[in-house]
Amino acid sequence: MSDSAKKDSAEKAIALIRSQAKGRDAHSLAGSLMQGDRAALAQAITCIESGPDELAAEIVRLCLPASGRSVRMGITGVPGVGKSTFIDTFGMALLKSGKKVAVLAVDPSSPISKGSILGDKTRMDRLAADSRAFIRPSPSSDTLGGVARKTRETILLCEAAGYDTILVETVGVGQSETAVHAMTDFFVLLMLAGAGDQLQGIKRGIMEMCDAMIITKADGTNIAHATRAKAEYASALHLFPAREDGWFPPVLTTSALEQKGIDEVVELLSQYTTWMQERSLFNERRKKQNLSWLHESLRSAIIDRFYHNSEVMEKVKKVEVDVSSGLLSPFQAATEILQLYSQRVS
Repeated sequence: MSDSAKKDSAEKAIALIRSQAKGRDAHSLAGSLMQGDRAALAQAITCIESGPDELAAEIVRLCLPASGRSVRMGITGVPGVGKSTFIDTFGMALLKSGKKVAVLAVDPSSPISKGSILGDKTRMDRLAADSRAFIRPSPSSDTLGGVARKTRETILLCEAAGYDTILVETVGVGQSETAVHAMTDFFVLLMLAGAGDQLQGIKRGIMEMCDAMIITKADGTNIAHATRAKAEYASALHLFPAREDGWFPPVLTTSALEQKGIDEVVELLSQYTTWMQERSLFNERRKKQNLSWLHESLRSAIIDRFYHNSEVMEKVKKVEVDVSSGLLSPFQAATEILQLYSQRVS
């Protein structure tokens, strides 16, 4: 299926979900999804992403008491590292161990058309076909951090629907794509061996934040490269300052193709969760996630109000002419616009 066909199919599916959600109130949607209704969960997420703010807020409020009982795992890595393939195999292993898995897969949006292929379900065919798993692709839109704007709310709804393991797949790895760390319990960095200078290819900050590093595609002729990369990364991680929580990120090798090393990742997730809970660190990390959510919500609300202020937008259009022609510096223009906004909201 071509990219355009995938995009059309995804857009039709979302349009159908949106039409089905019309006429249903927050209590109806929340009640159904908390009983495990996958269709209601999909409709509720669509309301969160694109519905009226009042309806979205009420759905979240109703689902909040039933949320929080899961392990949230963030998965990031450079494009081509095999995130979707890894998640498909890893997710099946989690199901085999008795877990219920929700995958929140974020697809990059085009800066030109604003569209997104939303084709993750086609790359996770086994997981998508299993009734114990739920996969929700969402466009990143213009959100930095490699995650969709409403990812936090979506995590909450999936937990309320009974999914005990939430996997958040990000767009990729980059300087601004570390927001997933602020909303998950276990942050995994996927790396590909045998693709040049590995240590120069990623940001130090991401390595310092990861709770585990996994070398993918460790099969065939790439096994030797993966083994060497594992040793290099383990040595590099030892050079970083010790973490406050005392955890040292392990480095593992996996092959989703040959299903090698996957069970070890499942066991590592369980070990990490137990380790954090025994030291009362798990709840502390959740508190930080909630505070991060609060401040992100404030930033989003302020930005929305700013760009929906008609006087401010009129001012923006006027100064754009002077800025583009070089008569006014962008800094000075921004200062004037913010002064006007401050006067109007005071």
